Amino acid sequence: MDQFKAMQVFLAVADSKSFTQAAEQLDLPRPTVTNAVQAIEQQLGVRLLQRTTRKVSLTVEGQLYVERCRTLLNELEDINALFLTDGRKPSGTIRVDLPERIARLSVIPALPDFFTRYPEIKIRVGANDRMADLVGEGIDCAVRAGVLRDSTLVAKPLGAMTQVNVASPSYLAAHGTPQTLEDLREHWAVNYFSSQTGRDLPWEYVVDGEVRTLSVRSRVSVGSSEAYLGACLAGIGLAQIPLPGIEALLERGELVEVLPEWRPAPMPVSIIYSHNRHLSPRVRVFVDWLGEVLRLGKENR
Repeated sequence: MDQFKAMQVFLAVADSKSFTQAAEQLDLPRPTVTNAVQAIEQQLGVRLLQRTTRKVSLTVEGQLYVERCRTLLNELEDINALFLTDGRKPSGTIRVDLPERIARLSVIPALPDFFTRYPEIKIRVGANDRMADLVGEGIDCAVRAGVLRDSTLVAKPLGAMTQVNVASPSYLAAHGTPQTLEDLREHWAVNYFSSQTGRDLPWEYVVDGEVRTLSVRSRVSVGSSEAYLGACLAGIGLAQIPLPGIEALLERGELVEVLPEWRPAPMPVSIIYSHNRHLSPRVRVFVDWLGEVLRLGKENR
């Protein structure tokens, strides 16, 4: 097995944390996968993977090797794609990182359309609300909701999502409906903590075009948009949630908007990718397609 193929095998094992799953993904015999990884370790003279009967994990050296392998193989694919002159469509694998709710509600349901257009492209989707390291984790592009602070990334703004203050009927039956901001002193909120700082984000509202914040007492803090919505539906507290994706819940009465005069500011949404990376044809078409799927306008209502 040539070295580039062996690197692809190693990455499959590292990503799946399993020799068996990697063999299934690559349609190779398991011994072939094991031998490829062992050959790399013997050539380098270091152990790249820790193996137990239950799991496979990267050593420190393995983590470094993964990062360099991913960069090298991505660059090789990009170089080959630059010289395709026979009309072939882009091919290869794209790694994308998406916020959990945007992935579930918007992007994943639309993927069949993308695969119809580009049948030779494969996609690895990370769907969570943490701020992944695009360069370090070999991620080609990501969608970010909120204000961007990393100036080393290229950002393609898509617009903004309207946000609303909501509660479940069970919560309102038990605690009453707040009519003013002062009423929030007597209420509970579901808090959302930042994946970067670990701190709870404050309650936001807009007055005369300015964003202001206050603290609302809370018994639960979560770090996932799905858990945040779930806690609100369970009647644990008030929440501030983007309107796209919860319209049906509001129409059915499973959620109720409160304090409509003091909505939080619209949440900006952007596609980001590394500044120092040339966009390969496959990533470029995916970024353009994401823009079509998620185009929000000035403010999505």
